[in-house]
Amino acid sequence: MATVTVGAEAPDFTLPGDGGSTISLADFRGKIVVLFFYPKDNTEACTKEAIDFTALNPAFERIGAVLIGLSPDSVKRHDNFRKKHGLTVGLASDEEKAVVQDYGVWVEKSMYGRKYMGVERTTVLIDREGRIAHLWEKVKVPGHAEEVLATVRRVA
Repeated sequence: MATVTVGAEAPDFTLPGDGGSTISLADFRGKIVVLFFYPKDNTEACTKEAIDFTALNPAFERIGAVLIGLSPDSVKRHDNFRKKHGLTVGLASDEEKAVVQDYGVWVEKSMYGRKYMGVERTTVLIDREGRIAHLWEKVKVPGHAEEVLATVRRVA
């Protein structure tokens, strides 16, 4: 399993996106990309995170940053999630779990003593040249979108 580090080139990917789109990191070269990995659509923390990023999406867009949410959920689940919560951020579907593995966020987790594999909530800030400028690991949702926006403003 690969892990990413600040200063390294961000692993490229092309994935199906919500609404029948295709989301490819290479398409955003020259823009700042905020790639937020989350475990599952329509769960409490994931929903709050996506809503928080959606609320700040206009501010990210004004400074030339693109928001992409990524989880192993299907495109259909993403479409329902987007519609149900009025999300405006792009949602990429990584059902094969290749990208979450490339970024090192597909990890063993434990809940109630049961071990399982899942996405560790992580946000990756990718600069205009496609390099990793900042990493937020084991993200706690409250205040996170605002912290990312403040960091993007400094990088921009």
